Amino acid sequence: MLKIIQKESYLKKLVAYITTGFPDLEFTIDASLALSEAGVDTLELGMPFSDPVADGPVIESANLKALQNGFKLEHLFEASAKIAPHIDTLWMGYFNPFYHKGIDTFITEANKAGVHGFIIPDLPFEEAKPYKTLIEKADLNLIDFIAPTDSKARIEQIVTNAKKFIYLVAYAGITGAGKSEDLQEIITDIKTFTDTPVYVGFGVDQNTAQQKAQGVDGVIVGSAFVKVLLDDSLSNTQKITKISAIAKEIKEKINL
Repeated sequence: MLKIIQKESYLKKLVAYITTGFPDLEFTIDASLALSEAGVDTLELGMPFSDPVADGPVIESANLKALQNGFKLEHLFEASAKIAPHIDTLWMGYFNPFYHKGIDTFITEANKAGVHGFIIPDLPFEEAKPYKTLIEKADLNLIDFIAPTDSKARIEQIVTNAKKFIYLVAYAGITGAGKSEDLQEIITDIKTFTDTPVYVGFGVDQNTAQQKAQGVDGVIVGSAFVKVLLDDSLSNTQKITKISAIAKEIKEKINL
């Protein structure tokens, strides 16, 4: 049986992703607050998008269902205003909505709601530079990504000015694929150039969290939570109970 440890005593951090507006907006708010109580340190509120290229079938399915249910960006802003005062919150989305709505709009709405920044997986480092400048001038963060295929020179280039945390992609591919790669060399390379915390994502769940947390400062978990959201055999209350239990289990395992 897992023991309960006070949130303040944990050393390694847990970032949880859920899809905004799925199964509905009220659920998103309730689930987010429950995850905070369960020990999640940072919440990624996913912005549903029709072509989530970095995500596997689990998160893709939740994206499409949220859109079919009528998700609009205004729903993200509305929910965030109720969530962000209670848990460190980031918006995770693809660049298309940021481009069409305007980065200034997202900056304004994030500051209004108390959201702390953005994760945009399909925005390359070089192309992100002008946006990163605007975002950081507004006291927000744009999270930088490192992939296992990045050279040492590129790692240095990316992480030198990284803020909040660095998103280390555990393998080349899509989320939820469950692949495994030895990341210790790349973790050492990253930490050679920066003191910014390194969090590993992609394929992290209850079974892999302890191993994937080796050498890093935190883990990012998405598909493990979204699978529960997609389980139609569970009521919304049961879904929240289950993702809270998963969060507690992962939080303990990464800190063993």
